[in-house]
Amino acid sequence: MSALKVDLDLVKKYNVAGPRYTSYPPATKFTDALTWPDLAERILENNKTERDLSLYFHVPFCETLCWYCGCTTVITLNHSQGQTYIDYLEKEVARMSTLINPRRKAVQLHWGGGSPTFLSPDEIRRLGEVIHKHFTFSPDIEAGVEIDPRRLTRDHIVALREVGFNRASLGVQDFDPTVQQAVHRIQPREMTEQVLGWVRELGFTSVNFDLIYGLPHQTVESFNRTLDIVLQLKPDRLAVFSYAHVPWVKPAQKILEQKILPPPEVKLQLLKLVNERLTENNRYIYIGMDHFARPDDELAVAQRKKQLQRNFQGYSTHGGADIYSFGMSSISQIPEAYWQNEKELPQYYGALDAGKVPLHRGYLVTEEDRIRRDAIMRVMCDLSLDYAVMSQRLGINFATHFERELESLAAFEADGLVRRSPGGLEVTDTGRLFIRNIAMCCDNTLAPAGERKHSRTI
Repeated sequence: MSALKVDLDLVKKYNVAGPRYTSYPPATKFTDALTWPDLAERILENNKTERDLSLYFHVPFCETLCWYCGCTTVITLNHSQGQTYIDYLEKEVARMSTLINPRRKAVQLHWGGGSPTFLSPDEIRRLGEVIHKHFTFSPDIEAGVEIDPRRLTRDHIVALREVGFNRASLGVQDFDPTVQQAVHRIQPREMTEQVLGWVRELGFTSVNFDLIYGLPHQTVESFNRTLDIVLQLKPDRLAVFSYAHVPWVKPAQKILEQKILPPPEVKLQLLKLVNERLTENNRYIYIGMDHFARPDDELAVAQRKKQLQRNFQGYSTHGGADIYSFGMSSISQIPEAYWQNEKELPQYYGALDAGKVPLHRGYLVTEEDRIRRDAIMRVMCDLSLDYAVMSQRLGINFATHFERELESLAAFEADGLVRRSPGGLEVTDTGRLFIRNIAMCCDNTLAPAGERKHSRTI
């Protein structure tokens, strides 16, 4: 792939609200009408198989709130809450593991948050023991953890390595001190470099940086300096997110309205800068959906081989794995269903104290959902569709089933975003940036444009 060139006129045209497709149908379609007996039936059926497992643990705690944050968090300075939370995670794991086929192996483990490194090193070790007690790990498990470089010791990294983690994702956002102060996240470059050094020294095989553009006081010049530092530090992967301003969902974001947020035209210039600089000289491949990886990274290799997958943990090389998630607000995924845990700590604890599953809402997948999910995921991961292969895979005549949807791609073809042929379609290099828009053509759940509860696509 050549360096990505960003056409700002096309960005303006296609920058509309749309799902991120970590699931299909999107999580906005989940309902609290789903009952545990109906869900348990699907889980028991799922566990007649020996499919691989992907395990996710949500640790919601942070000491302070970053004002841009859209995650499900609990802000507290009381670190004893970590121990209590692990007690409840142990209850939940013990209950769910009785339903899971013991012959199934975990090929993925991920801890997210909040911040998993809110836990002390000994608490990290204890949670690791709980997980190892109830699950069998594959020898080549891909185990990733989100790390907040602030308030961290080397022993935290040692403990994470002992538990089995081999991938780390460091929250960075921006290296500019003025921007850091404006978003209430002070993290000097030296702090990030120190943690990066520990992670590499202790044998983590892959490091990701999270960045955000569109934050207060960011300019093209300031973010270019941040990218200079990033390129010097050479992470294996990057997730570069557009700041989503949703104060009606996250009230703390109202604070940022008092700051100097970049106007839309500057934010577009930042998008252009990020994509063009990172893909220049083949430094990183734009995988899609804000994600970049080195050309020799497993994600880039899997995409070239058309083996890439996508789920609630983002892009993945383990597509056949079912996700069983634990902790407040976490979302699980099997082919037949999605379900989400209680989103508030008291309700999560209360359900487990009552001996219940902490089910908040979910969704049972229909046959038509499966067909559309597969089409959307293949477009987003393979950047192409072969109609004959899809027909065989899904047991339908793909071109006939999606006739109206495929016709709707004419405008994308005219703009140079896709190439269509009688036997399939291919997303162009330019079209990678608009992959959500292209995938939306296969979505039959979309609300009218003005009613969509999603972030913007670009």
